[in-house]
Amino acid sequence: MADGSAISRMNRSVLKLALPSILANITVPLVGMVDVGVSGHIGDAVAIGGMAISTMLFDLLYWNMGFLRVGTGGMTAQAYGRRDFGEVMKIFTQGLGTAIGIALVIFAIQYLYIDIALGFINASPEVEEYARQYYFIRIWAAPATLSLFVFKGFFIGMQNAVSPMAADITVNVANLGLSLLFAVKMGMGFKGIAWAVLTAQYTGLVLCIALFLIYYKRLLRYVDLKKSLRMKDLGKFFSLNGNLFVRSVCFLFIYVGFTSISAKYGDVQLAVGTIIMKLMMLFSFFIDGFAYAGEALAGRYIGARDSEGLHLSVKVIFRWCFWIALASTAVYVAGGKQMVMLMTDKADVIEASVPYLVWLWLMPAFSTSAFVWDGIYVGATAARPIMLGMICAAASFFAAYYALEHTLGIQALYVAYMVHVLVRSIWMYAKRRSAVYAKVPAPSAM
Repeated sequence: MADGSAISRMNRSVLKLALPSILANITVPLVGMVDVGVSGHIGDAVAIGGMAISTMLFDLLYWNMGFLRVGTGGMTAQAYGRRDFGEVMKIFTQGLGTAIGIALVIFAIQYLYIDIALGFINASPEVEEYARQYYFIRIWAAPATLSLFVFKGFFIGMQNAVSPMAADITVNVANLGLSLLFAVKMGMGFKGIAWAVLTAQYTGLVLCIALFLIYYKRLLRYVDLKKSLRMKDLGKFFSLNGNLFVRSVCFLFIYVGFTSISAKYGDVQLAVGTIIMKLMMLFSFFIDGFAYAGEALAGRYIGARDSEGLHLSVKVIFRWCFWIALASTAVYVAGGKQMVMLMTDKADVIEASVPYLVWLWLMPAFSTSAFVWDGIYVGATAARPIMLGMICAAASFFAAYYALEHTLGIQALYVAYMVHVLVRSIWMYAKRRSAVYAKVPAPSAM
């Protein structure tokens, strides 16, 4: 059993990693809200729907590439725990090379991609036109966006939550300010939002390069491009990240399914679904700070073969998340409708959102465990269990919706979303011993 001093030290370690990530994450939904809010105030429900489809087009691209951050973070944390800095730089180099290669492919297929993607989305012609305007500007941010994934994963794996916080805040505050400047003050309208994203992404990349040189320049001597490009080493990198890629695809199916099904019910319901999803993510961005802490600490303790540290870190993280979930529920119950009103002034959208506020109230209780275990599994590089759990969760989302749509209508969509996070929670809890704790010997006393 851990004593009080050990718990206090672990609390400090967890908060040192979690709080910077939470501060950075707070700016993420704020930017999303500003983008939706700017769309809602310079246009109508069609403009909000156009923003939803626009961002979904890039989620189709970038969520699938989330393994660049997740895989880099988990593997780097374990190498850091072993104090193997040659391995750290090999992982970082492989990640950046992969990011640039994927960006070049995205450039090559950009016209084919948007035609195919929009062909599967049941959106009005007006919404589609907005989406195309946004897409052909923001697409040029691909190298910066993908490289930022790698830098953030590297920083978190190195137990450094401050640098990714600085990068995220810089990107998101720049995005927020430039969206208002370009779209409203300069009269660029919807296109101004896309130019703001493009500019902010490259600003963040420049900052990350500067932070790397300030804190980790000494590690450049460990770079060995020949070793990084060996098939054996690349095979290990892509084997792990292949499973994480499938995980990202499953996330994407759920998100795209939610947005495209909302669009089937009309522009107002699409706008409502977009706003409710943004508000749900407010809670997840707080919890994600502790999931990042779980990723960094689990990887570090597994790499160092420290079973006591691993078990204690998991317990402490879950205690913090229980209280965050409780507080979040209270905030949603007290101010859900007011949050919607901050995002749009359109009376039809506000009134249409009221029947769905209950899902905001339920989100923390249903999803906390899934989010936290996901970070811990990443730190343990337990990619296959993550993948299998997400496949089950995605299947449960669509099964629940299509089983209930004739009875509940669009409410079945929100039920299905909650079902999928519940399935993830149950799966990860059930597999925790083999996927995480088995990585190191059991502690002598608990």
